[in-house]
Amino acid sequence: MLKELFKYLKKPAIYAQSTSEFWDDEHISKGMLEAHLHPNWEAASRCHDFIDESVAWIAKITPSETNKHLLDLGCGPGLYAERLYKRGYQITGIDFSKRSIEYAKGKANERNYDINYIYKNYLEINYKNEFELVVMIYCDYGALSDNNREALLKKIYDSLKPGGKFIFDVFSLKEFEGKNENNTWYMSEESCFWKPEKHICLESHFIYEGDVRLNQHIIIDKDGKIEIIRNWFKSYTKNTIITEVKRAGFNKIEVYSDVTGKPYTEESKTICIVVEK
Repeated sequence: MLKELFKYLKKPAIYAQSTSEFWDDEHISKGMLEAHLHPNWEAASRCHDFIDESVAWIAKITPSETNKHLLDLGCGPGLYAERLYKRGYQITGIDFSKRSIEYAKGKANERNYDINYIYKNYLEINYKNEFELVVMIYCDYGALSDNNREALLKKIYDSLKPGGKFIFDVFSLKEFEGKNENNTWYMSEESCFWKPEKHICLESHFIYEGDVRLNQHIIIDKDGKIEIIRNWFKSYTKNTIITEVKRAGFNKIEVYSDVTGKPYTEESKTICIVVEK
């Protein structure tokens, strides 16, 4: 076991995958959903006051009267989708967490909201000229590998009708300023986010070329089973994200500090991009 553990503690190749689909883990997904739904946590979703402000801004710059069909990528339990639906949009929400999608479907049925929620990896979408608006919020885009970002941008471009817009956000370099590579560990005697019982967690933060970082969690349960959870983050400058979206064919580009429309500054920890097909 120690030999295997030492192998896992080495800095992995860039964009190496997790050993499990943790977003559908029976225990972890409960904690993820709780984090989504807590109104004041900046965890799986942003705090709900920010979401309200964000939805109001999106509806202002892309009103539902002229942008009826909206695709919400990484919709989670429907926090944005429900708010946007109430503002007149026809929503398709896609997420790869079964628990989140089941929750969203249940709430839509309960409230009689006609929202189309789909349990699916959004890297597999294949829409053609179907939407006036696509949103992907809370920096999901930067968690993807170079190849997956390129492929997804093409799929989003294809999914939009001429004149359609894509609104998304990424982390800026400021988000990780001053954070160096490090390793730490802890032992939990009881249930916490990763496991419902006693376990050890080895945590590492790694830095790669191209402004890419990794938060890695090695979880060892009471029976010695090892799981590796890898969360990747690519951060951007205004120029690097503009260059990336231009390669996908988008030319009309607006840049803000966040998804509430605050003016762009280099001190912001996020960058919001609005591009038009």
